[in-house]
Amino acid sequence: MEQFALGKINMYVSDDHRFGTDAFLLAKYADVRKNQIVCDLCTGCGIIPLIFCKNEPPKKIFALDIQNEAIELLKKTAEENGLNEIEPVLGDLREMPFDKIARESVDLVTANPPYMISGSGYEKLSKAQAVARHELLCSISDVCGAAAAVLKYGGLLKMCHRPERLSDVICAMRAANIEPKSVTFVQNMAGERPWLFLISGKKGANAGMNVEKPIVLRNSDGSYTKEHQELYE
Repeated sequence: MEQFALGKINMYVSDDHRFGTDAFLLAKYADVRKNQIVCDLCTGCGIIPLIFCKNEPPKKIFALDIQNEAIELLKKTAEENGLNEIEPVLGDLREMPFDKIARESVDLVTANPPYMISGSGYEKLSKAQAVARHELLCSISDVCGAAAAVLKYGGLLKMCHRPERLSDVICAMRAANIEPKSVTFVQNMAGERPWLFLISGKKGANAGMNVEKPIVLRNSDGSYTKEHQELYE
């Protein structure tokens, strides 16, 4: 276990439960509001809920993960920093703990789910890392189904994923009655193939999706763009 400074928040991470740029991209993309009730699925060490709490936090954030170590790290972070808005929840999203997170009670669900399909080369990872990165304990359909169960009608699901899984994500969202409304691709440099996409879906909405201007993280000289710098401010 070690500490990481997230602004004024001292958070706990471990070798198995860390985070990357995709978490900061999703947290900014989520655009949370102070009156919202939020649920972060596959929360890990809680980086996304913690980013939400850096400035003006939402009313309530449920942070769900199936791995006990991840939830214990977040509990320790929340307690030591007085983050009463965050409620860490140990549970399996395939069997949502509705005693903790009521059905159709949430305004916004965020999810940074496992990107890789089961069986795609996780032998060299620890068990915890494999669960976080590969669909061993939940699929993208499971994630979308869990989101639909806790979202209010008209609530939003905001998620990040790899471009090669875009069709899987759209199909899973629609199957859960969450209509994809907007997608934004992320490129390291302009003109390169995107390495990530951010997608927003609305429960019960009509069909129709916008493809937004891509997010570019580096200038042609390799320096960081303004968009990238703003992620960490």
